[in-house]
Amino acid sequence: MDNRSEVRDFLTSRRAKITPERAGIPAGGQRRVPGLRRSEVAALAGMSVEYYAKLERGSLAGVSAGVLEAISRALQLDDAERAHLLRLAQAANGSNVLLRPDRRPKPWTVRPSLQWSLDAITVPAIVTNGRQDLLAANHLGRAMYSDVYAGPAPNFGRFTFLDSAAQRFYPDWNLAADMLVANLRTAAGKDPHDKGLHDLVGELSTRSDDFRRRWGAHNVRTHGTGIKEFRHHIVGDLSLAYEAMDLRADPELTLTIYSAEPDSPTAHALTLLASWAASSEVSRR
Repeated sequence: MDNRSEVRDFLTSRRAKITPERAGIPAGGQRRVPGLRRSEVAALAGMSVEYYAKLERGSLAGVSAGVLEAISRALQLDDAERAHLLRLAQAANGSNVLLRPDRRPKPWTVRPSLQWSLDAITVPAIVTNGRQDLLAANHLGRAMYSDVYAGPAPNFGRFTFLDSAAQRFYPDWNLAADMLVANLRTAAGKDPHDKGLHDLVGELSTRSDDFRRRWGAHNVRTHGTGIKEFRHHIVGDLSLAYEAMDLRADPELTLTIYSAEPDSPTAHALTLLASWAASSEVSRR
């Protein structure tokens, strides 16, 4: 992905989200563009409008950490957005070249020890990468995401935007779609040279107007913990807490574990899901 255009589009989109009222400055009459003017961001960040305009056009090479922090404050970036801006600046400097992972194609297969660990977990557990490929799961994870596994190469991006089952599986589909795209945008900032991610974004942009519109918003997020809502075709509604963590042996991969409040309707539904998963496993033998 072109770094200069990524920087330009990201900063422009963040500026458009900040109203003068939110920034604590006078509205100043008629406005031709949404959000703040460049001159207002420059004033809030303590720099000349000419210098800020140069940065917003994509010239982040050589920019100091202090300038990046000033821009972050002026645009009221959250932690995920601030980290994304820093990664864009590192890419502009070429400072992440030595840290760039080997991009020669190589298949990934789940290690037996990792699969044993997954199978020892009694609640749904899955392993994904930055492209949102569903790489591994325990029995309950496969049962929970059986709709996603229906495709030949399970991927949450393709499922969310190209499979009609996603509209039922995610009760709030718009929220799920927003989160998915923000995760992909964050991954693109971490590794702008990931050809597999480029190809996925190109495919989804071509085939889905909903994806293309969200991708153009340049939203990013940190995926760590929270509550997700699902509507499973066997056990119905699920409200699951999740914890996501990086795998030390595979730092590009994420292990996500789902759990339910004890003795809640979702906890009982997971018990039913486990029974269904066990019977389905027996029937496939």
